[in-house]
Amino acid sequence: FAGFSLFSILVVLLLMKSSSGAAESSAVNPCCYYPCQNRGVCVRFGTENYSCDCTRTGFHGKNCTTPEFWTRIYLMLKPSSGAVHFFLTHFKWFWTIINNSFLRDTFMRIVLTVRNELIPSPPTYNTKYEYISWESYNNLSYYTRLLPPIPKDCPLPMGTKGKPNLPDPKEFCEKYFKRREFRPDPQGTNLMFAFMAQHFTHQFFKKSHKATVGFTKALGHGVDASNIYGEELERQHQLRLHKDGKLKYQLINGEMYPPMVSEVPVDMVYPEGFPTEQRLAVGQEVFGLVPGLTMYATIWLREHNRVCDILKGEHPTWEDEQLFQTTRLIIIGEIINIIIEEYVQHLSGYHLKLKYDPSLLFGVRFQYTNRIALEFSHLYHWHPLMPDSFLIDGEEIPYSQFLYNTSILTHYGVEKLVDAFSRQSAGQIGGGRNIHQAVLRVPEILIRDSRAARLQPFNQYRKRFNLKPYSSFYELTGKLVKLYALLFVLYVSVLPCDEMSICPGSTPRLAQLHTGFYIYKVNVVVENNLYLHEKVETRQIYRI
Repeated sequence: FAGFSLFSILVVLLLMKSSSGAAESSAVNPCCYYPCQNRGVCVRFGTENYSCDCTRTGFHGKNCTTPEFWTRIYLMLKPSSGAVHFFLTHFKWFWTIINNSFLRDTFMRIVLTVRNELIPSPPTYNTKYEYISWESYNNLSYYTRLLPPIPKDCPLPMGTKGKPNLPDPKEFCEKYFKRREFRPDPQGTNLMFAFMAQHFTHQFFKKSHKATVGFTKALGHGVDASNIYGEELERQHQLRLHKDGKLKYQLINGEMYPPMVSEVPVDMVYPEGFPTEQRLAVGQEVFGLVPGLTMYATIWLREHNRVCDILKGEHPTWEDEQLFQTTRLIIIGEIINIIIEEYVQHLSGYHLKLKYDPSLLFGVRFQYTNRIALEFSHLYHWHPLMPDSFLIDGEEIPYSQFLYNTSILTHYGVEKLVDAFSRQSAGQIGGGRNIHQAVLRVPEILIRDSRAARLQPFNQYRKRFNLKPYSSFYELTGKLVKLYALLFVLYVSVLPCDEMSICPGSTPRLAQLHTGFYIYKVNVVVENNLYLHEKVETRQIYRI
């Protein structure tokens, strides 16, 4: 009997140890709940515990939610981001006075330093490491990350909330991004802006398609004009004339254009069978894709050689190398000037006249080194800017004739392309359903990449930039009920029909779509991919 009791005790202990091990293995990583606020860093302890590192956040407490004394004072005095934006985009009479006084420099210095503080420096994370590491800081072949990846052991794709299976990217893009009808940008953005954005960013947005997600082929992480001169020294020397500091070129009808690949054997991306005489050689290998990019490549080629002529006239003793290197610095300065004073000025909508003046930051704590973030690269895919077709010199050119057609540049000439692209409106970026079918595959790839990179949920990024997180899709879409209904169906677990939810059927039934503090009452029927919505005695049919 005693032996049997001892055996029973051993069995019970083994069972307890086994169940304890199973419980440990099934324990949810507490960092999957994103408990740490205000830029606190979640560190896991054991299996079920965590600690928030609140160092230099200005907060303390278990989840970095209790402000320190000076942080509390700062938060009391600090205006909201919405109020700041409203102030900068209204009261034009006030900003006219500021723009014509010494105070313009003061406001510009504040804008630069405040924006700089939003970005961590030195870099903290990359796609491989969800914690701070030397690799994240030192390995330039990675994009940096503003937020660490979602922990690999989270029970759901987005952490602990949401559906276990996210919507199919291709289906989502067809329903959410595909253009039904072209919507022009309400700020009056034109195609010159759109192609400038693409040309400018491709000096540091160079995703590596051969490596896993999160890598970049770019050797630099800033404005270095490598899209004009090439990244590698070998490519640069191939593009250079090695005389008077100039770049190689060809003359067509007396006008300067980039040389052909047959004369400058650099790697360029062109379709198989592409005519030899149309294969132009420029600094960035993908710029043969659309005439807007080869147009900008031609503009900067001409500008580089023009500056070389001026420097040669002023400094006749300078050799080729000094003329080239000095001109490159001038071109980089011209690019930054255009980006700040025209490009960013247009994007911001500010009445404060932005200014490029490096001396504004002399004597100010400012981080000059730069690392491109993966989130920034993903965010910058502005393909809704592209129109349904391209209007040049009275002719309408469809995508089938526009893509990989450098003859458009040489046929019409730079001046006519600049005039045409300046007059034609670009599409509206926000609001969904405004990406042309020809480029719809881009957001699909982007969604797949963002999931592979385990980017954190949208609200985590709103909190990272001191914005209030959304409590519903309604706050995201506003009055765009079609998109709200689509997101609700795709991402929210639908209630059973007997609980008054959106259900298939031929008879409209009452549905309550919970949107945070709102309850949105509609009459709904979903049948054959049609969403019937009735509100305020107005009946509409929405395709979702």
